[in-house]
Amino acid sequence: MAKSKFPGGRRTGNPAAGAKPQMAGASASASTVAVDAPAAKPRTSPAQFFSQVRAESRKIVWPSRKETWITSVMVFIMVMLAAVFFWIVDTGLGFLSRFVLAIGQ
Repeated sequence: MAKSKFPGGRRTGNPAAGAKPQMAGASASASTVAVDAPAAKPRTSPAQFFSQVRAESRKIVWPSRKETWITSVMVFIMVMLAAVFFWIVDTGLGFLSRFVLAIGQ
């Protein structure tokens, strides 16, 4: 990592604009910050826009029927595994809560 050229690692003025760094006793409100306006992008014509859209749409790669089927089956299996897991957890917690409540009677 490069070392900072300024003490404390912070720049308090713009040396390129001739601003002097603040002294330790100087107030923070004494320095000003100039913000440049963002550069305006050139406007795109509607014809150019649609040609860019067509060029991007040619890059789309759709999954095959086989890939779609395999992915759907994997999702269904994961949903079933999650359902079984949460059913087991729910049943266990229900049993545990009934057991704890039965102790208090």
